[in-house]
This record gives sequence, structure tokens and C-alpha cells, in this order.
Amino acid sequence: MNETGPVLPWLVIRQDENGNRYRVGRYATKTEAEKVADRLDIHGHPQLYIVERVGRAVS
Repeated sequence: MNETGPVLPWLVIRQDENGNRYRVGRYATKTEAEKVADRLDIHGHPQLYIVERVGRAVS
């Protein structure tokens, strides 16, 4: 936590079939972000859900 509130360094990004990217949410841990991405991915849509740390991509 910092002076402005909790630190949420992990993002879930939705990327559609055209390559457009949208932030779905921010999370405190990578595990939490991965659980959200996995739940969203189950629906079988053509979108890709990616977990990234703020400031850099994570593979």
C-alpha cells in the first residue's frame, strides 16, 4: 500500500480478433489476475485475455 491507496500492479487485458486491447481490471497479485483471466477465457469468445504487470508485458 502507498500514500494514495493499495498498489495494484497486475492488469488483465482483453485483446480482440482485430488486435484492439482493453483493460479489464487491476489486481494486487499475479495469481488473482490469472484467475480472472482464466474465468473470462472459459467463455470461448475469440478474445484473448492477457496478464501483464504495469509497465511491462509478462509472458
